[in-house]
Amino acid sequence: VQDIYPLAPLREGILFHHLLQDSGDAYVLRNVFAFDSRARMDVFVAAMQQVIARHDILRTSFAWQGLAKPVQVVWREAPLTVQTFVPTGPEEVLAQLLAHTDPRLHRLSLASAPLFVIDIAHDPASQEWLLALRFHHLVSDHATQELIVSEITAIVQGQTDILPAPLPYRNFVAQTLCVPTEVHETYFRDMLADVDEPTAPFGILAVQGNGSDIREIHQSLDASLAKAIRAQARRLSVSPGVLFHVGWAQVVAQTSGKTDVVFGTVLLGRLQGLAGAGQVLGMFINTLPVRIKLAGRSAQEAVQASYKSLMSLLKHEQAPLALAQRCSGVAPSAPLFSALLNYHHSQPSQAVPPEGLRVLRSEERTNYPVVLTVEDLGEGFSLNAQTIVGIDAARLASYMTTAMQGLVEALAHEPQRPILSLSVLPAAERQQLLVEFNATQKPYPDQA
Repeated sequence: VQDIYPLAPLREGILFHHLLQDSGDAYVLRNVFAFDSRARMDVFVAAMQQVIARHDILRTSFAWQGLAKPVQVVWREAPLTVQTFVPTGPEEVLAQLLAHTDPRLHRLSLASAPLFVIDIAHDPASQEWLLALRFHHLVSDHATQELIVSEITAIVQGQTDILPAPLPYRNFVAQTLCVPTEVHETYFRDMLADVDEPTAPFGILAVQGNGSDIREIHQSLDASLAKAIRAQARRLSVSPGVLFHVGWAQVVAQTSGKTDVVFGTVLLGRLQGLAGAGQVLGMFINTLPVRIKLAGRSAQEAVQASYKSLMSLLKHEQAPLALAQRCSGVAPSAPLFSALLNYHHSQPSQAVPPEGLRVLRSEERTNYPVVLTVEDLGEGFSLNAQTIVGIDAARLASYMTTAMQGLVEALAHEPQRPILSLSVLPAAERQQLLVEFNATQKPYPDQA
């Protein structure tokens, strides 16, 4: 054993959901690759082992039984497990491998490091080697995944000399413990004490799922809309992310019947001055509530108020979500919110992928039934909607697109227009609701 220290706040929540679920795990992530030869795949696996050896967080397991609070345990060595999957037949090998490694059905043990497992299989149809990499969200967020891929690429290409010196994750955990609990409690009581009902789009309150029964849609925003969003953000001196929070608040308000909404927002966790945070591997993100009041506010006022709320929330970005929930008036048995917004930057990687490798699939899930991820691509934006069965993910993405279109048009031409007067219904659904559903005319005898 190299080290033992506490968990960061979001990791306690993820561990809770791991223990709650008995089938599958919402926080087991999976990437699937194809290699044109066994040799290239073996080089990739060896490079992955080198990355694990470099970073303490990747050699971490978790312990909680018999302890007052869970801890993470860093091991000096953590050999990667590589399992060979033998398909039942030569047809549809990829589909068989995906079923064999499905995170909705299969779990990873948190008691031994690393929390990475590789399953490999040869596909005779494509003459490729397939590799399914499963790993737990407890040790990796989106930024960490990109850093791991970047380091593997450098190692495979013989450029280990360009890799930065690894920094310990424990420094981040120590920093999260610096803010007294009372400071967080005061802030969240001021924000949430008078909130006594959950904000639940479509009335869905199920927030303890394992990531199964989720439908997903991915779509890009029109280039002209993306340009308009950035123009209005610059005019108001805010990040485009603030506008997307207001747009999501409109969608959540219209689908929950509320004008004062609370939803979860994902915070990057790397912004509070930790030395070298941009290069440290590990789970930095956190999910916390943001409250946006729409009633009585114009479009511009809603943006400005949301900007202030998000800036003040950043000072508490590593507070535990459970603490925030306790500071509200919502009964402990009910969730504070069931919708999540994840806005993150996804700049194209500068590293050239190793030769002979193709990325076939990359999957992320949460326990929330309604999730919208906005990827800021530098110029454009893309939306990824994940919804529980019964809610149309494509419909939700269309609501968001319509909300953003209406918001930027109002900011450009009618900034004092009431925010609640802006529709989230796309033209096709409005036509269906107001015209097609009301087309009830039938022939009727004149003499009757």
